[in-house]
Amino acid sequence: MPAIPVELHVVSDATGETAARLVQALEAQFPDQEFVEIRHPRVESEADLQLAVNRMRGRPAVVVYTLVQPALREAMRTLCRRARLHYCDLLGQPIEAVARVSGMAATMTPGSRPPLNTQYFKRMEAIEFAVRYDDGVGRGLHDADIVLVGVSRTSKTPLSIYLGYLGYKAANVPVVKGIEPPAELYDVDPSTVVGLTIDPNRLAEIRRARVRTMGGGARNRQYAELTEIYEELDEAAKLHRRLGCPVIDISELSIEETAHRVLRVVEERTRA
Repeated sequence: MPAIPVELHVVSDATGETAARLVQALEAQFPDQEFVEIRHPRVESEADLQLAVNRMRGRPAVVVYTLVQPALREAMRTLCRRARLHYCDLLGQPIEAVARVSGMAATMTPGSRPPLNTQYFKRMEAIEFAVRYDDGVGRGLHDADIVLVGVSRTSKTPLSIYLGYLGYKAANVPVVKGIEPPAELYDVDPSTVVGLTIDPNRLAEIRRARVRTMGGGARNRQYAELTEIYEELDEAAKLHRRLGCPVIDISELSIEETAHRVLRVVEERTRA
């Protein structure tokens, strides 16, 4: 029999984005389970909470909530217990723990945004850097914290943008058969260079999807052929060996997982 869908209810006094990100990570841990995500944003009173709980009562539901006001958090706990619902308070304990350690009281302002501090501007600068030096454009390799090297469709661009979001300046260099990479690549700090590779069949699948959106001309079809892909990956492997850089296989990795592996190997090489 197919599994009964589990309802994941996200309750928030703001948009619910914080809890939604946790819910997505939670769903990934149960690939064979079907989920239904239901959001209850902008709750402002106990009456709003009661309406949300009424919708869950008697259902195969799990409640994840981010409520800043202590009174609303306590009301939510009470309502969930009465309705015999499984619940998770994402903000309550962390707020109380930080308050105890710091000796400072939380502002208790729903929907508060992080301040426009140095870290924020560092992220914006890093994202702009990734866009400016995407796909080998420009001469920013010496200024990059990380240089990614791989064939087309190995997630170099989204990975560079995500690393930028984390505050790291990432440039990427495409490996194109028959075209020499920029000379600058051989002069950068070797600890910043990371190679990317992928399973040939997975790459063919990705490229075929790309070809369908671009149109099926002869050149585009060749782009997705396995023979062409094997040759490109061989060329990339030779370049990776020449650079002496670590290589990460992204075939089964998300952008987030790849980014954290990249950061780990770069940090390890920098320390060494």
